[in-house]
Amino acid sequence: MRAKAAVLYEAGTPLRIEEVEVLPPQRGEVQVRMYAGGVCHSDLHVMKGDLYMPTPVILGHEGSGIVEQVGEGVTSVQPGDHVIPIWRVSCGACEYCTGGRPALCDVGTQVRVTGLMPDGTTRFRINGTPVRHFAGVSTFSQLSTMPEAAVLKIPQDFPLDKAALLGCGVITGVGAVVNAAKVRMGSSVAVFGCGGIGLNAIQGARIVGALTIIGVDVVDRKLEYARKLGATHTINAAQQDPVEAIKELTGGKGVDYAFEAIGLPKTIEQAYAATRKMGLCVVIGVTRADVRVGINANEMVYAEKTLMGSLYGSSRPKIDLLKLIDMYRSGKLLLDELLTRTYPLEQINEAYAALERGEVARSLVLA
Repeated sequence: MRAKAAVLYEAGTPLRIEEVEVLPPQRGEVQVRMYAGGVCHSDLHVMKGDLYMPTPVILGHEGSGIVEQVGEGVTSVQPGDHVIPIWRVSCGACEYCTGGRPALCDVGTQVRVTGLMPDGTTRFRINGTPVRHFAGVSTFSQLSTMPEAAVLKIPQDFPLDKAALLGCGVITGVGAVVNAAKVRMGSSVAVFGCGGIGLNAIQGARIVGALTIIGVDVVDRKLEYARKLGATHTINAAQQDPVEAIKELTGGKGVDYAFEAIGLPKTIEQAYAATRKMGLCVVIGVTRADVRVGINANEMVYAEKTLMGSLYGSSRPKIDLLKLIDMYRSGKLLLDELLTRTYPLEQINEAYAALERGEVARSLVLA
C-alpha cells in the first residue's frame, strides 16, 4: 500500500513529504493507520544531527492510530483496534523485560540504533529503495508497519488526539516522577525545562502531592504552561540564577528532587546543584552523544546526593499507559491543557519550528 510520510534524507535538512510504499505486516507484525504523531524533541535531535540515525528514515515515535491489518500469529490486536505505538519495543523475555524495565531491552536498543525491524529489514520503500524506521514505529507516516510488541490496544472510546500525547511526553515525564524518583507526598520538586517532558514531570509531581513544585525555563510562555499544569513557583533562568532562586524558595536547603528535561550540561549541573542533602537529581533530557557533565563528586559523599537517569519514565508501557488513561478520566491527569496545536502532515517542518521557538506545550501532526 502507498502512503504519505515525512522523510529525513540528511541531518540538518528539512523533512520531505514523500509517497512511500508500505509493505504488509509479516509474522508477528501489525500495520497501523496513524491518526496523529506527536511533535517531540527526540525527533528534532535526529533532524539536527545531535543523535545519529541512518538515513533515509521516517521519523515519529509518539502517536495513535487504528490497526489496518495484522500478520500471522498476532493475537493481542485485530483490525479496527485503537492503539498507541510503543517506541521502545521489547522482547518480553530478557532480564530487563522480566524485571519490569522493558525500555532497557537490547532488542529495543538495536531497533533504535539501526532503524531496522527486529529481523534486520524494513517495511518502507521509495522507488524500490529501503527506508529506515524510527524507534520501530515511524509515526510520521500515514501508514506504518511495526512489531506487535510495539502496539498497545486502548479503549475504543478514548479520544485518539489525547491518546497520541501519552506514548512519550506524558509517560516519560510522569513516569520519571512516579517510577524513577518515587517522589514523596509533601516534598519539594524543581523541573528544569518546561517543554513536553518537563511539563509532565510537573504534573506528575502535582499528582503525587508534592508541596513545592518549581518550574525553570527561559521562555515565559512555557512558564505559563507550567503554572497551568501544577507549578507552584516559576523561575526564568534568563533573568536570575535558578540555583540561588530555588534555594531561596526552600529556606537555603535546595529541593528534595530535581528533574532535568532539556539535555544540556549546564542545566544538568544546575539541577544537581539545586538539590538538598540526600536529594535526588533525575536526568530525563537527551544529550548529544559527546556531552560530558561536570559535578562536584564530593557532594555525593558529604551530602549523600544522588544523580540518576530515567528512560521512558522507567515505566512498563503496556501497564502504565492504561493507568494514565484512567488518570485522565478521573481528572487527575491534564491532557486538554497540554495539547496546544495540531498541524497537517504537510506542515510538519512548521510544527518543529514552533517547537524550537517554545510556542507550544505539545503539538500533533495529523496524518
